[in-house]
Amino acid sequence: MQHLIAQAQAWHAEDPDPETREELAKLIAAEDTTALAARFSGTLQFGTAGLRGELGAGPLRMNRSVVIRAAAGLAAYLKAQGHTGGLVVIGYDARYKSADFARDTAAVMTGAGLRAAVLPRPLPTPVLAFAIRHLGAVAGVEVTASHNPPRDNGYKVYLGDGAQIVPPADAEIAAAIDAVQSLHDVPRPERGWEILGDDDVLAAYLARTDAVLTPDSPRTARVVYTAMHGVGKETLLAAFARAGFPEPVLVAEQAEPDPAFPTVAFPNPEEPGAMDLSFATARRATPDIVIANDPDADRCAVAVPYDGDWRMLRGDEVGALLAEHLVRRGVTGTFAESIVSSSLLGRIAEAAGLGYAETLTGFKWISRADGLRYGYEEALGYCVDPDGVRDKDGITAALLIAELTSVLKAEGRTLLDLLDELAVRHGLHATDQLSARVDDLSLITDAMRRLRAQPPTALGGLPVTSAEDLSKGTAHLPPTDGLRYHLDGARVIVRPSGTEPKIKCYLEVVLPVGDISAVPAARARATALLDSIKVDLSRAAGL
Repeated sequence: MQHLIAQAQAWHAEDPDPETREELAKLIAAEDTTALAARFSGTLQFGTAGLRGELGAGPLRMNRSVVIRAAAGLAAYLKAQGHTGGLVVIGYDARYKSADFARDTAAVMTGAGLRAAVLPRPLPTPVLAFAIRHLGAVAGVEVTASHNPPRDNGYKVYLGDGAQIVPPADAEIAAAIDAVQSLHDVPRPERGWEILGDDDVLAAYLARTDAVLTPDSPRTARVVYTAMHGVGKETLLAAFARAGFPEPVLVAEQAEPDPAFPTVAFPNPEEPGAMDLSFATARRATPDIVIANDPDADRCAVAVPYDGDWRMLRGDEVGALLAEHLVRRGVTGTFAESIVSSSLLGRIAEAAGLGYAETLTGFKWISRADGLRYGYEEALGYCVDPDGVRDKDGITAALLIAELTSVLKAEGRTLLDLLDELAVRHGLHATDQLSARVDDLSLITDAMRRLRAQPPTALGGLPVTSAEDLSKGTAHLPPTDGLRYHLDGARVIVRPSGTEPKIKCYLEVVLPVGDISAVPAARARATALLDSIKVDLSRAAGL
């Protein structure tokens, strides 16, 4: 216990934040070893997702001390790469402490002899990703926990190519962070960095969306929009106004940034209940579609009228629709997706004579596909303009899905009609997900160990024809902690989440469809198969 108290006291002596100092002082005075152990039994690990975790005092929480160390490590890495004097651009969302973390990062970069520029206010993550190449920066930092719960925050790092970091940069930055001995050794001047204006970045981000849309395309789609208590509203409204779409109807209860996220348990459009207020607004406003961004607006969710009410499209469905829209516009280049996304994208690309690439999960990998023209993954992320934003971009994707909706509307059709057409042309590709959120991370390790030791031979009545342990790598993919099962007419991938305490299972069933009239029966059959696979997989993994 004394060693733990001593660790906490040493941390407290350096902590620059009065709030976390007070939190720690109370725990030390109470000799609350359980709470202290939860904060001091390790360190928050820096990886390819940067940092993400619960706010609070200590090395296992997100706080100013952890961020200052991370910024110092990043600065040391950049200087070691020959970028002394280079520009680092910094963005942030509206979560608790985000502005503080951005300011600390700017101070550290300035103190290290680099130049720092901070976006003028909380703005979408894709604006920061755009700013890196637009300003010629050597790196960028976005302070955000994306769609995590309100208690969390995070620290996402990009290099000068505008893409998120991948190995070996993550390990080299982590080593530089570990080398920081004391915060007293990290110079942090009070000023010296630039605060950017809207004309420096945001205007250029919006201007480049002109080239994303087809000149003179229909712009009639009526939209209900929710920012999910995040930072997307102003940028999306400006983008829609610039493009000439009708002004979206806002979900008023979720329109303004609020770090407490008071109307949702988890601020993620995919989570149960998160879209309830959007659907209530849509029932009153009767739009053509509903669009939702997550809190940092890099993801885009879409819902459509269905059977007298509203239905969320799966990320794979939106991914296929955007791909088909781009194909019809005559784009060239490579279409890329992560391994957990629907195989339909590959069929669309093949039919169009376009390149296709499958990558590991995450846009840090998708954005690096050779000749990338379009990339997506099932978790509502879409890169529709890699020349502008080499990452997922929920604002620009919203523009493109609104354009497609308008084009189909002019033809007397809907997004669901186009999905049915794709099913006839390429087979019905139905996807679903099984995930389990845990408090004890060892449960995820146990589930993966169990599946490796006793792989299933059949799921949902379909035989497993082959199994791959992705931790060993494949001919096209580097090693990653995951398992892939190929079934007769289906596919399953199991992996731990990289950003949340979850184990996630991605399911796909592919059924041939003869004509449009056969689509409903095929969807019903696919749904039954997916449900059956989930039951068997849950039992096999012990979820």
